[in-house]
Amino acid sequence: MGGFEDDEPPSKRARASSVEPASLLDSFSCLKPAAPLGSTMARPLPSQGKEVMVGSKGVIKRDEFVRIITKALYSLGYEKSGAVLEEESGITLHSPTVNLFRRQVLDGNWDSAVVTLKKVGLLDENIVKSAIFLILEQKFLELLRNDNVMGAIRTLQSEITPLGVNKKRVHELSGCIISSPQHVLLGFSKLGIESSNSRLKLLEELQKVLPPTVMVPERRLENLLEQALTVQREACYFHNSIDGLSLYTDHHCGKDQLPSCTVQVLRAHRDEVWFLQFSNNGKYLASASNDKSAIIWKVDEDGELSLKHTLTGHDKPVMMVAWSPDDCQLLTCGMEEVIRRWDVESGKCLHVYEKSGIGLISCGWFPDGKHILSGLTDHNFCLWDLDGKEVDCWKGQRSSKTSDFAVSNDGKLIISMNRESTIRLFDRETKQERLIEEDNTITSFSLSEDGDFLLVNLISEAIHLWNIRNCPIRVNRYAGHKRSRFVIRSCFGGSEQAFIASGSEDSQIYIWHRATGDLIETLPGHTGTVNCVSWNPANPHMLASASDDHTIRIWGLKKANLKRKDVGSSNGIYANGNTPSNGVVHQCNGNSSK
Repeated sequence: MGGFEDDEPPSKRARASSVEPASLLDSFSCLKPAAPLGSTMARPLPSQGKEVMVGSKGVIKRDEFVRIITKALYSLGYEKSGAVLEEESGITLHSPTVNLFRRQVLDGNWDSAVVTLKKVGLLDENIVKSAIFLILEQKFLELLRNDNVMGAIRTLQSEITPLGVNKKRVHELSGCIISSPQHVLLGFSKLGIESSNSRLKLLEELQKVLPPTVMVPERRLENLLEQALTVQREACYFHNSIDGLSLYTDHHCGKDQLPSCTVQVLRAHRDEVWFLQFSNNGKYLASASNDKSAIIWKVDEDGELSLKHTLTGHDKPVMMVAWSPDDCQLLTCGMEEVIRRWDVESGKCLHVYEKSGIGLISCGWFPDGKHILSGLTDHNFCLWDLDGKEVDCWKGQRSSKTSDFAVSNDGKLIISMNRESTIRLFDRETKQERLIEEDNTITSFSLSEDGDFLLVNLISEAIHLWNIRNCPIRVNRYAGHKRSRFVIRSCFGGSEQAFIASGSEDSQIYIWHRATGDLIETLPGHTGTVNCVSWNPANPHMLASASDDHTIRIWGLKKANLKRKDVGSSNGIYANGNTPSNGVVHQCNGNSSK
């Protein structure tokens, strides 16, 4: 494998919420006692003058617990069950006064609703005023919608304005009076309210203002459960589960959830494998080699990879590959040569991109999928449309042999080398730039899925994690892998990209915990430098590695009955001697024909 020297290939360095119907609000007073559902039915516990607590730790108030469950039943549409729970427990979801208030709101009896609200017993005058404002605002908008302009004006002047609440909104409501009927609908929309169900939405808004002891917030039980699951997930050090978290058991992932066992070896390349990358949907893997070819591998439903196409036509080693946003096309970049665009399904070469007298050293897609980017040997960057027309060209790195670059998901930020130890973050809209300055030479970097973090590999056998959301800040460091001569590439991966993986010159793969920086796994198996790793974005249990030993290893979970499979040979034939039906070698002459 080539070294990181002046004469080396740059590649090697290089459900909507519901509110109980009005008819249900006053139904509890006339409900008949529910028929017993069994001798084991839980009965109300006597409070004996003090609050009854539930739960093993005695920290959950029984009445709150029951009311939240009752609210969840109503929200899910289980109205009979909710009514039965209220009757059975003796704990009502709302007091008679609140039930009356809710019915008045849904019926549009605004003045009565304001009077009833004041009887609820709220001590905070600001809360009372804020709730009254919402009620009167709804009254105002409905008056306008019914063409009762004078009534709306009286409401605004004598009822809303004297509250002294939300003066900006009062000004907006004044504008509705002198505007077209469409402006009235706009008044509803500014509340996040559709006129067809605005009273239901008003109740939801009131629930946000009033204390939860008065009206239980919507989806409170769901929110509590989500919080519990989130805490468990965040506390799970090795969290890398494909299945969602269950409410039945406490969540815990063991180290066995990391892809640490070789499950397949791909041997179709005839020379060092320098680069590989899974497609965005995780259904394909593309690899680039010193043998001047690239290969598209298909990830079958059972998780095994099979050779789909061998792409040939480059006159020099293939440095890297790049998947289009829709995964239908693939770019391959020859070492200081040309870029070729391929159709993934057919394996046909669709176009060749080149610049007279200048070599291309990197390739990538613009997020719109209609343009491609490339780094050039003259240290500039170029943007082409798919037909090869040069759209833009700008100055890039000044003195670096690292060809990596990245583009943010919105296409506004271009990340590239500026000097050997500096990365440039260039905003194409504002033309402003920010810099990441390292103390050592940068050999490669990669951008996180959310575009907020950059993983930077250094010549000093360290990997730095930078937060680039605003002013670049280094937030973590990973070490332990070996790098002295070659470009070693690392990647984000696992569930929610919670791990960092890297190749190494000692023929191993290293995996760190992203948040803590702890080295948690070292994977032996290759017999040569591991140049590049790629974690399947759709399957956190699948990792791929490319090595100077001419192979690609697919890593998965350790299973007692798992048998390793070797796929491909130097001539593209499977280890079992069968030629893959779609493993055709495709020649590329720069046009759409094979």
